[in-house]
Amino acid sequence: MAHLLPRLIPALLLAGLAFGQSQPFSHRTHLKLVADCRTCHTRAAESQSPADNLLPEATACRACHESVAIPAPPASPVRAFPVRRFSHRQHLQFGNVAPLLAAAIDKKTYLSDPGDLRRHLNTDNACAGCHRGLDESDQVSPANMPRMADCLVCHNKIDPPFSCETCHQPGPQLKPSNHTRDFTDVHTNPRSGLDKTTCAVCHGRRFTCQGCH
Repeated sequence: MAHLLPRLIPALLLAGLAFGQSQPFSHRTHLKLVADCRTCHTRAAESQSPADNLLPEATACRACHESVAIPAPPASPVRAFPVRRFSHRQHLQFGNVAPLLAAAIDKKTYLSDPGDLRRHLNTDNACAGCHRGLDESDQVSPANMPRMADCLVCHNKIDPPFSCETCHQPGPQLKPSNHTRDFTDVHTNPRSGLDKTTCAVCHGRRFTCQGCH
């Protein structure tokens, strides 16, 4: 079984992220050896589609791991979110977005609870602005992936459901799981745990009850 693990790891990693699970890989260790993420993720600089597979090619790993049987990544990654439009190439041309995200948090305009996000944004790594915490991470998880509130710092035209389909696949999967058929009746109940801060990431901060009703 041990000889099969190197072949299974890329597939398991992608499948695990799709289901919100963490998968073992130490970015903490590798970032001490490689300063630029694009040294390993060579396709990222030219990627213009969220369907592109940006996992490192076997040749990138063999530079250090010569004696390990490293397969090529799977042909296409498993996607956890129905995003249909995103260009790494375009965003990398903008440079480091971390200062923009940090400013939004400081100004209280970030459309979500930032948690401990702010402490990760003092970085010169253009990739780490969106993929936070990798320098402390020994396993890849959804926590290292961008949040929708990150995107809305710049893409701030919010007009659901029409603006949603700019980036996301249209369809019922865009609705949160708590938006059940009786949502309009129960969402004002204090026990629901919802407030305007919770709703802002989809509806913006200026939405009113009359906007939906």
